[in-house]
Amino acid sequence: MQRKIVYAGVAASSFAKAAELLDQLADLPVATKQVERLTRAVGSERVVQRDAAVATFEALPLVEKFAAPQGVAPPKLAVVKVDGGRLQIRERDGSQTPAVEAMPKATDEEFEEDPKANQGFWREDKLGVLLQMESEVSAVDPCPEIPPGFIDILRIPTLAREIGKVAAQQEGDSPDLLEATDEAGDEAVYEPPEVSHRTVVGTCRPWRSFAVLLASAAWAAGFQKAQRQAFVADGSGNNWRLHKRFFGSFVAVLDFSHALSYVYAAATAGRRFDEGWQTYQRWITWVWQGQVKRVIAELSGRQEEVGLPQEGESETSVARVVARSLVYLGNHQDKMKYDEYRKQGLPLTSAVMESPVKQMNQRVKGTEKFWCGQGAEAIVQLRTDYLSDDQPLDDFFQQRQQNATGQRPYRRAVA
Repeated sequence: MQRKIVYAGVAASSFAKAAELLDQLADLPVATKQVERLTRAVGSERVVQRDAAVATFEALPLVEKFAAPQGVAPPKLAVVKVDGGRLQIRERDGSQTPAVEAMPKATDEEFEEDPKANQGFWREDKLGVLLQMESEVSAVDPCPEIPPGFIDILRIPTLAREIGKVAAQQEGDSPDLLEATDEAGDEAVYEPPEVSHRTVVGTCRPWRSFAVLLASAAWAAGFQKAQRQAFVADGSGNNWRLHKRFFGSFVAVLDFSHALSYVYAAATAGRRFDEGWQTYQRWITWVWQGQVKRVIAELSGRQEEVGLPQEGESETSVARVVARSLVYLGNHQDKMKYDEYRKQGLPLTSAVMESPVKQMNQRVKGTEKFWCGQGAEAIVQLRTDYLSDDQPLDDFFQQRQQNATGQRPYRRAVA
């Protein structure tokens, strides 16, 4: 019965909804508070288990941290993607500082907490997705022509603005731009790698703790010895600090969707829409083909035309939009070799990441949802377990039963 209660508490949008579903669907009349207490207790146990695994990883000699554990078969294609969501944390005394202990021996890498993501009671939860994927390697670019969905005049303006809002830590969910290619007919169809297995990890703790948590989970899955490796993220500095610290051998890929939003903003800034749209089409085609230097060259010329932004100038001024896009593309051009990534069968976007982020937000985010620090960490851990293909909670409850009875539970063999 405890297992059902906890699953409901994690899968439902709230503890109250979980209690309602248990009553209506499982004939289990359980008080909302009981659902909350049991879910939090189990979540806290899972956090302790997780932290112990992280401590074991941290104790390994450096060379072993970048190897594969004994008995683990490395995947052919290992992909790491990172992103984050938001939730409100308020301690019982009304303070905005979550009382969450740090993970043991967290890396001393100089990560920076984003003040835009930590305003009032709002805090950032960090999520990572470890993907085992399948794709083919090709000697030539399998899709040199940009798919029509990326130059769809009816969809791209809205999608680019939505991605820009998310990048600026405003309210909204990042849309999946690859959906646009599915409705564009048979011409220039891009087929991203297929996911064969997904593991989700997450925490409300600082970036330095998230980094070692993600590295520990990747090591346990044998990712450091995969035949092909990729790390996909947007332009956040912490993402690439994490990449440098723990995933330096992974091919760095800037999420194409975020690159598109900056290209669109710069192309249309201060121009009539028809002129800006033509510029966008030309620039995004170059980006798709791995020729971002051509975009930077034209964008530099545009900066000379509009001038440099002045102190106190609006964030939406033409000069500032152009300057921001120029810096973004310039800083990340080494991660925008999209033609080469397609040859290697690597993903171009963090689209697969958006589903776990949205599903996490559905459980923890809300203007009227407040968590204490330890409660937030417990529910985030359980939600990542729920979203992972290997379902860690199954093993947890089986081990719990074994410890309680002293008997090894029967597990059906997988065919």
